[in-house]
Amino acid sequence: MELDELRIFQAVLQEDGVTRAAARLHRVQSNVTTRLRQLEDKLGVPLFLREGKKLIPTEAGRRLGDYAERLLSLAEEARQAVASAEPAGSLRLGAMESTAASRLAPVLAGYHRRYPTVQLELQAGVSNDLRRAVLEGRLDAALISGPAGDERLDEALVFEETIVLVAAAGQRELSLRLLGETTLLTFGHGCAYRQRLEAWMQRQGVQPRRLVELGSYHAMLSCVASGMGLALLPQSLLDSMPLMAAQVSTHPLPADLGQAQTTLIRRRGLRQPALDALQRLLLGEEN
Repeated sequence: MELDELRIFQAVLQEDGVTRAAARLHRVQSNVTTRLRQLEDKLGVPLFLREGKKLIPTEAGRRLGDYAERLLSLAEEARQAVASAEPAGSLRLGAMESTAASRLAPVLAGYHRRYPTVQLELQAGVSNDLRRAVLEGRLDAALISGPAGDERLDEALVFEETIVLVAAAGQRELSLRLLGETTLLTFGHGCAYRQRLEAWMQRQGVQPRRLVELGSYHAMLSCVASGMGLALLPQSLLDSMPLMAAQVSTHPLPADLGQAQTTLIRRRGLRQPALDALQRLLLGEEN
């Protein structure tokens, strides 16, 4: 069944005949009659008993009338939801764990207060995986490290991060020799900060003795504090965890490695009011 056929059927049912239904729909009577017959042929049952020019709904016609009303109402609701400029529906956002932990709480709290009807879902992950999820439609947008580097994506710079090496408390300086003898604590291969650290060490001609992958920054900082190894973290994350930060020492990186951009990526040309509103908050365009 097509929605247009249901609209014609509903008009005939409500107007008690083809003539007034055709006037209401701004159609010629022959078109209304033809479309009504086609609907009956599709369903395989008569919807009206015909007595001259009078149409009397059959039992099947009355039952279909209830469904037609609900289906047409739902279709109109869907049309308004899609066409509306007001944020609504669901929004699937991805973010690096460091960004989720240190940057997003006040933004998302403000967003929820302003747009309570939006169902926001947050998924943490590494940059490469988040970028892939946006491209494949599993996420509406994501906050990743660095530029997207893909013409299929729009991107907006939302945060500037200072990246530091983190070691156990009391560690005064980090020599190349020490870097080669230590254990590095990182996320998986898709982590942009891990790639940054590995590139820097390779440039220095240094290979770490051991590399251990961990699943959370809390675990990573705890291991660093206990003297297990070194990690590369954004300063904003440490600032958001002052008690944990007091148990470690921080060490600057060279200027070209010590600054990182966090960008919001989304499919190019995709209009989504809920995402547009979030982007405005992230960019500080709304208070």
